[in-house]
Amino acid sequence: MAIVELVMPKMGESIMEATILRWHKQVGDAVQLDETLLDIATDKVDSEVPSTAAGIVKEILFRVDDVVPIGTVIARIETEGTGTATTTIPVAEPVIATVETQPEPVQASEPIISEEEQAAQEVPYVPQPQPTLTAKTGNNRFFSPLVLNIANSEGVSLSELEHVPGTGADGRVSKKDILQYIADKKAGRVPTITTQPAAVPIAPQPRYTQPEPTSVPAPAQAPVTAAPAPKPVEPVITTPAPIVAKAPAAAPLQPYTDNAGRFSDPSQVVVSGSTEIQEMDRMRKLIAKHMVDSVHTSPHVTSFAEADVTNMVVWRDRVKHDFERREGTRLTFTPMFVECIVNVIKRYPLINCSLDGDKIIIKKDINIGMATALPSGNLIVPVIKGADQLNIVGLSKAVNHLAFAARDNRLKPDDTNGGTFTLTNVGTFGSLMGTPIINQPQVAILAVGAIKKRPMVIETKDGDIIGIRHMMYLSLSYDHRIVDGSLGATFLSEVAKEFEQWNPERQWFHYI
Repeated sequence: MAIVELVMPKMGESIMEATILRWHKQVGDAVQLDETLLDIATDKVDSEVPSTAAGIVKEILFRVDDVVPIGTVIARIETEGTGTATTTIPVAEPVIATVETQPEPVQASEPIISEEEQAAQEVPYVPQPQPTLTAKTGNNRFFSPLVLNIANSEGVSLSELEHVPGTGADGRVSKKDILQYIADKKAGRVPTITTQPAAVPIAPQPRYTQPEPTSVPAPAQAPVTAAPAPKPVEPVITTPAPIVAKAPAAAPLQPYTDNAGRFSDPSQVVVSGSTEIQEMDRMRKLIAKHMVDSVHTSPHVTSFAEADVTNMVVWRDRVKHDFERREGTRLTFTPMFVECIVNVIKRYPLINCSLDGDKIIIKKDINIGMATALPSGNLIVPVIKGADQLNIVGLSKAVNHLAFAARDNRLKPDDTNGGTFTLTNVGTFGSLMGTPIINQPQVAILAVGAIKKRPMVIETKDGDIIGIRHMMYLSLSYDHRIVDGSLGATFLSEVAKEFEQWNPERQWFHYI
């Protein structure tokens, strides 16, 4: 019998580790060649890892939610034959590094048992000095990133998650536990868990007591002497002033609430001081790390420009229905923007580069990344490979395919690798402009804002006139280590001109 070692595959450049999401096979299970053995997640996409040999799973070296470096042995498969072999999985690129020192295999002391008995036992595990992405709460409970991600997407708060019973080791909540809890909650079989802020003790106030009267000695009386008889006083007759009745004071208005239940009296406001703590999911943590690393790596400078995109709007409105009926795909502004950007990059190739120490690496391929928002609120950047080789129809198909794959979690690792320049459309969410952060190791990123109608001065041969035009702001963030202000501003101005010079009479189907 031979032992085949399965290592964590390399998923693309700059990816050095992956998180184990699920094992499809357990120790003692039979596995076929190319059958899915486990699911893993990187900072970009989730992927399935197939088995590189047919045989029996002899040993599993890492648990679910463990973070494993690329090239580390994660399992051993017993096959027919002799010797020991280490295999890699070419998911995106071949593995370039392996771990020389491997942990000693754990020999099973009992024969293979049934699936029912095996499910009740814990998977053999060899500890590895690798960090685990877990969250610790005030009750000393640990939750895996997968459980936290499911809870976040289903609206289960962290305080409510602490009351979910766990069937894992040490009472740990597994994926099965959280899914069962959510199903029971939707069916009304779980009581609603609410948290109340701790009552603030009120210090007792001292009771008011009236001070006892203090006796004061009476002053000494002077001796009484006989007073002279008073003189008779003549009576004085006075006329009383007329009495004027005062109007009764207006009664104060009683406090009330409006249709939304808001108070009219500030004294009725109750501030509870309660808060809700949400744990970042795995992707949000990685996005945050990448943004901080990018700012620390590249000195960012941002330039702004304004473009009249009326010709683009008019052309798209004219051909979009025929375009979709003929080509079977929607025509959006993104492929139009990409085509213009590619034309300008060809004239300014230094924008399409990366920096490695003191070396400038100018990329000959033009691969445009497009920032895409996911339903979870996270962001991912799929890449249009060879964008300079595609016409407007090819760009539209590539943009729509990558956008739909990203939203349906169907992106492959290669779909997010190899980008040389990035476009982000902040106008999709109504923003006029933005200052984007560079997607490392690139040196520039372009943001396009919302298209707005505004009155603008138009120069004609008969003089200046005012007309309604479709205007848009552009902003370019670039790495000041390699891109100076003159190059950055010139490139941005040329992109704006390329937008404005779009031919509104263009026949798109002639470019097929």
